[in-house]
Amino acid sequence: MRGWLGPIMAGLVVAALAYALVIARTPKFLMGRAVERVAAAGGMNRFTHAPLATDRSRTIVRPSPDLAYSSCPFDVSAGPLLIEATPVAAPYWSLSVFDSDTTVAFVRNDASGARRRVKVAVLADGQQAPAGYEPVRLMGHRGIALIRILVPDRQLFAQIDRERRQATCRVAG
Repeated sequence: MRGWLGPIMAGLVVAALAYALVIARTPKFLMGRAVERVAAAGGMNRFTHAPLATDRSRTIVRPSPDLAYSSCPFDVSAGPLLIEATPVAAPYWSLSVFDSDTTVAFVRNDASGARRRVKVAVLADGQQAPAGYEPVRLMGHRGIALIRILVPDRQLFAQIDRERRQATCRVAG
């Protein structure tokens, strides 16, 4: 039995290290793929406004057919990302910013119904938010900003779509 103790311990150490490496690297890998995939549909540092989801939609894993999605894959290495959006007239509206580790860095929704304009500056270390913009600090330089809007009736989608297209996402400068 003593002859097996060393190999068993070495195997456990290797397994623990492999597990830790997979857990640490998987979120960054998955977000990198998501940024590339969403950017391929509409470019970096700008919103792409997707049509309502169908049973074949897969840019976002299992998208809700009741939500309109607008996404902005971004890279703030050249400067802050400035996002401006006004909640649309819908039962639910939200803006979320995810960093390169899939961590939610910012969330704002229209739960109050006030439809107040949101002005956010997504920043990497050492960057400053312009006046009038709420700062959002990131881990890393890349991520995705995502607007989700509940479309209670597909007949209302055309109006909601016109309003959501006024949201902007751009690098300052």
